[in-house]
Parts: sequence; C-alpha cells; structure tokens
Amino acid sequence: SWLGCPSETRAARSPHCVGASCLSLCLCLRARAITMAFSAIEDLEEYMASERTVELFVPGRICLMGEHSDWAGSYRRFNSSLLPGMCLVSGTNQGLYARACRHPSKLIVTSIDQGGNVCGPTEFSMDPQALLAAAATGDHFSYVAGVAYQILVRCHVSGLVLHNYKTDLPARKGLSSSAAACVLAARAFNRVYDLKLTVRGEMDLGYHGEITTPSQCGRMDQCCAFGPRPVLMTFDGDRLDCEELSLKSTLHLVIVELDGTKDTTVILQRLTKCYPVPDDDAQRGVHELLGAINQRIVRAAMAALDCGDMAALGALMDEAQEHFDRLATPLCPSQLTAPNLHRVLRHEPLRKHIF
Repeated sequence: SWLGCPSETRAARSPHCVGASCLSLCLCLRARAITMAFSAIEDLEEYMASERTVELFVPGRICLMGEHSDWAGSYRRFNSSLLPGMCLVSGTNQGLYARACRHPSKLIVTSIDQGGNVCGPTEFSMDPQALLAAAATGDHFSYVAGVAYQILVRCHVSGLVLHNYKTDLPARKGLSSSAAACVLAARAFNRVYDLKLTVRGEMDLGYHGEITTPSQCGRMDQCCAFGPRPVLMTFDGDRLDCEELSLKSTLHLVIVELDGTKDTTVILQRLTKCYPVPDDDAQRGVHELLGAINQRIVRAAMAALDCGDMAALGALMDEAQEHFDRLATPLCPSQLTAPNLHRVLRHEPLRKHIF
C-alpha cells in the first residue's frame, strides 16, 4: 500500500522504458504518474474505510461590518489609547467537506477543489521541522502543514489522513478559503484524537497554523469555525472575544463576484503604517475609522439585525463604505479605489432591488 511507502521508494519502483526515445520515456512516465494518482485516491479511500473516520464541514466567512479592525485592535498591546476592534461576521453555506482518520506516522492530505480538480494525496512526515519547512513554502497544503506543526508541538498525536472530498467554496474570492482549510485541519485533529478543544481552541490553532505560512491573516477569518451564523468578534490586544448572535428571522445574503483584483499584502503594508501611533492627520483618520466610527456602526448593525430591519442594515453598509472611501482609500488608492464596486452601487436599475 502507498500509505506506508515513501515517495522516493515509489519512484524507484517505476518501470524503465529501456531503449525508448526521450519523448516515449516522457509519455511513459506521465502515464505512470496519472495511474498512480488515481490508484492513490482509491487506496486512500480503502484505508479510511478500515479506520474510524469523522465527517467534517467548515464553511467560508463573510465580513458584514468591521473589515480591518481585527488587526487594528491587536495594536492595543502597544498603544492603550486605541479602541478595540469589532467585526460582525458570519459563516457561509459553502465550504469544505472532508473525512479524517488516524495514521501511525504521517500527515496525508488530499483535496478536490470547486472545479473538481484533485490535488494529492501528499505525504508529510509528522516531524516538527519537516512540517515547519512545508508550511513555509506557501504551497497548496502549507496551511494544513502549519496547523499540524502547531498541534504537534502542543499535543500528543501521531499522524492524520485528511480527505477533502468535496469543495463548493470559491478560492481567492475574499471568503477565507485558507482559514477554512486551517480550521478544518485543527478540527480533524481535535475530533480524531479527542483533544477536547472548544470552537475557540480550534480557531486559535487555525490562526497560529495559518501565520506559520507566509500568509498575513488576521484573527477575524477563523470565525468560520462557528459555522453559518452571525458572530460579534471583539479584538483587544491579544484577547479575542466572540459572541454568537441570534436572529429572529432568516437573513438571506447574495454574494456577488465583481471580477476585480486586489493585493491584500500592499493594502496591509499601507494601512498598518498608521499603527500603533499615528504620524499625521491622515493616519489619525484611519484610527478613527477602525476605532470609534467602526464601533458605532457595528453596534447599530447589531440592533438592526436584532429587529430584522434590513433596510437599516443596508444603509449602515453604505455609510461604512463612505467612511472607508474618505479615510482609508487615500492611503492606498491603487488597491482601495474599487471601481467595480462603486459602479455596481451606482447602477440605478439595481438600486430598487437592494438595501
């Protein structure tokens, strides 16, 4: 079985095309690789069928209010005059579906993306340095490797097989697919090994696993661990508080692909220059935006949700965007001007259908 066979050994067992041309050799090896990939998936499922497995689902997340206040609130460690960050977030109904079980010595991961493309199985040694090196690459499974590293240095575990057999969450669309993968890995270890972690514990391991990679995420993204429900998150230095909210009626949200681009790294580089202490009025404006203005709007949005006033919630979203355009966009106009968003918001035939 491939499960206990190192990749080097499997490669050494590949047949040689003696006397074939270079082209024939390449075609032969490619056909062999494709056969091994399908065989590996089948062997993976056969192995899992003989083990006690757990079923898992972790959704993506959408931020209703408070974008960027998660990392801004963390700067209270260095400047206590800052106000805590507040975000109103919710998990989506799209996410990652997976099965997981124990393995005696390895982390073995496979995934199928929204388009049905298979990645893996990929094996990692359950060794801290090997997992740390894998996380640092930023490759497809680096997030899972980062979480496995964080688990391994905290808990007594051996290995894990994680089979992400279905995905309907779009990647790289601002719905925190990477955070969902991290929480999925943390939840898999938690349930397979009965680590007795709370949802907050899974979130914490997911966050530390993600920042073990080159990713620059904040703590907000891991709210996907709560599932598809609204959550108020408060960020005060290193402390994170989460409050699950109840709605009196179902709230339906339509998430629209605007087919735009942005560079999150550039945005964070520009905005974080305003912290922990502002140097000028423009930077003080960002502190006001992510502090007092944000807290007022988030609290008003919670009240609107509580009484089911969707028109008021929509008006607050418009107000939040206006403040963001005025106070944040000038510091990073190349990434925050958002022409597609504003074109849609100004589209008059659409206005009567939205709040």
